[in-house]
Amino acid sequence: MSEPIGRRERKKAQTRQALADAALRLFLDRGYDNVGVKEVADAADVAVTTLFKHFPSKEALVFDLDEDIESGLVAAVCDRSPGQSIPAALRDYVRQRVVDHAESPVTAGFLRMVEETPALREYGRRMWMRHETALARAIAEDIGAPADDITCAALARFALDAGDVLHGRPDPERDVDAIFALLTEGWTSVTDSRK
Repeated sequence: MSEPIGRRERKKAQTRQALADAALRLFLDRGYDNVGVKEVADAADVAVTTLFKHFPSKEALVFDLDEDIESGLVAAVCDRSPGQSIPAALRDYVRQRVVDHAESPVTAGFLRMVEETPALREYGRRMWMRHETALARAIAEDIGAPADDITCAALARFALDAGDVLHGRPDPERDVDAIFALLTEGWTSVTDSRK
């Protein structure tokens, strides 16, 4: 059973969410480059110093779910259905995060903003790839390999790169299946050689 969240933690979470919501609203309405951090802080009714206690940079305001992404990737491996391969679980995660997520009008606007803003596009890619080590460790642990196993690191890297490869593709749902079919074939040969 999880510990109840205290008042201070709830207040911090509310402030963080208010900042992220205000930033997204302003960025979508006026464009990322046309909004300053002071305007975001004012819209959330907090000081700029408070904003920077929650978000280390303006770009981080856009990508406020960084920790959720890492835990989601690790859970995709560790909590997958019995009999489901690791590449299949990662395909489902990438499909849900990248392909299905893009169908929401708010998300479509968000993705368009990121795509049209070079600083956000680069920050988003770096953020996504930061989770490579945690994902590789989860894969290695799952198959009983050393934590620094190169094949686990490669699968993690290629699975994370799939999201970037899918950007701008006319049929990302079909393409995510094609990418992970390739990864599955390679992964199967790796796991078969370990038997």
